[in-house]
Amino acid sequence: MIVKADLDICRKGIQAHVGKRVRLRSNGGRKRTIIQEGVLENCYPNVFTVRCSKLNSYQGMVTYSYVDVLTRNVEIVVEPLDELKN
Repeated sequence: MIVKADLDICRKGIQAHVGKRVRLRSNGGRKRTIIQEGVLENCYPNVFTVRCSKLNSYQGMVTYSYVDVLTRNVEIVVEPLDELKN
């Protein structure tokens, strides 16, 4: 069972990465997986938004809830900075 404290921890963890590039993997139903990349734009009390890059088939903003992350319907991975490679 998910409690408010779990949601707060998840929200704070995601808020720490606002403005960074992320990769999202979500369940598309019927054994489909949707992978999207973009920039973590904003965190709201119940959802967070990601502005997708133009390389994806879907351009624009996508929104996911923190419950999706906690139930593992959505996996979010913060991409490492390219500056470290130079």
